Amino acid sequence: MIPRLLYIPAMIGLALLVLPLGGLLLRVDWMTLPGVISSPEALRALGLSLATATAATLLSFVLGVPLALCIARSGPRLGSLLRALVTVPLVLPPLVGGIALLYLLGRGGLIGQYLDLAFGIRLPFTTAAVVIAQTFVAMPFLVISVEGALRTAGIRYERVASTLGAGPYFVFRNVTVPLVLPGLISGTVLCFARALGEFGATALFAGNQDGVTRTMPLAIYTAFNGSGVTPDQAVALSLLLIAVAVIILMLVRGRGVELAR
Repeated sequence: MIPRLLYIPAMIGLALLVLPLGGLLLRVDWMTLPGVISSPEALRALGLSLATATAATLLSFVLGVPLALCIARSGPRLGSLLRALVTVPLVLPPLVGGIALLYLLGRGGLIGQYLDLAFGIRLPFTTAAVVIAQTFVAMPFLVISVEGALRTAGIRYERVASTLGAGPYFVFRNVTVPLVLPGLISGTVLCFARALGEFGATALFAGNQDGVTRTMPLAIYTAFNGSGVTPDQAVALSLLLIAVAVIILMLVRGRGVELAR
């Protein structure tokens, strides 16, 4: 049973989350909305956002799940250190993340200079840079979710499977993954949502080139600052991004609940 007094801050918190979106809906010019969201610029930005967010989520999955397993199965001191390092991108301002990526992978960066000299690879201001920036800010959501699920599940079932002769990969695939599947699904959904809405690190590391690095958040920023369009168009693009994010999250979440069952 919930104490009645707690309903007051709960309703205030809900209003803080919902009312800004309501204000956005009231500001939309519904007459011009279809033309704005179907414009070539909006469709290019939306397609790029969906493609890069999907790529970033897949990359986060491939790298983040093993990292989460290593953190969960490490000792207390090492696990705490790794967990703190993974959490850093969550608390950093996104612009700081973009600067850090430039100094690491830029033409004069710690690794970027060697990529340029040895292979002629220049990552900044490319579509690949968008994916890297989105992965940097989104992967911690996946890692933290999966690592928490792994710690909650414990290792007793894995030990039983091992004593029965199962190998490490068999245990991981048939015991560990099913146990943490809800956490894995929720972490993947959060990772995708964060990648879809990434702005700061992308702007600094990848730039704002139409059709190459201009994702929906950057298109909204460009529109709101009056670069050839009006603030009303920025509102329309914002509504489009919100609608796409909600639809995708509902579909993925619903499918994830079915799989978890």
